[in-house]
Amino acid sequence: MFNFFGKSDAQIQTDVMNELKWDPSVNMAAVTSTTDNGIVTLRGTVSHFWDKTLAEGAAQRVGGVRAVADEIVVEITGPHEKSDEEIAEAALNALKWNYAVPNDIMVSVDKAWVTLRGEVEWDYERNAARNAVSRLIGVKGVLNAITFKPSVKAEDVQSQIEAALKRSAEVEGRKIKVTVSGSHVTLTGDVHSFSEIGDAGLAAWNAPGVTRVENELKLKH
Repeated sequence: MFNFFGKSDAQIQTDVMNELKWDPSVNMAAVTSTTDNGIVTLRGTVSHFWDKTLAEGAAQRVGGVRAVADEIVVEITGPHEKSDEEIAEAALNALKWNYAVPNDIMVSVDKAWVTLRGEVEWDYERNAARNAVSRLIGVKGVLNAITFKPSVKAEDVQSQIEAALKRSAEVEGRKIKVTVSGSHVTLTGDVHSFSEIGDAGLAAWNAPGVTRVENELKLKH
């Protein structure tokens, strides 16, 4: 069976295995793959979580791959095995010394699984935090629970609405309630005309960072 890349499953599987072997710094000798309709399944064992991450990334880079099922198991033994306390301390240091990671990221470790929590403004900061702890010896997995700081402020949206309505010769902007949740804005209140409803909604959409507007404004009777 061929996909839109013109590759059969056999070709994809060969390319995946070659990609896994491409980086000499990663030991993928115990990793195998199968391909079915463009879906690649990775199996085997590795001694570092970072190797598991690299294997998944390598498979995803191959043209024709539709999805990757990562069933690789991280088995840590001998000198690579660390206590949760040791991993937590190493994780905090790794985050502290990474210039791309904000200072307020929190770390918890349970049975060698690291969980990251906190808020960042940019996706690259979130990825930098994950990559920093993924490379640590003894880590079996990483749960990245870092969220994004709301980039939309209610007062900023309110001021834009007021300015937009004033430009339309309307003065009801201050009677509109603006509620912000993350990047979502909800407008409520009573206005005098349909034009105010439209202008308020447009002003909310024009505020930086807004991804959804719920315009619940109603006409005064």
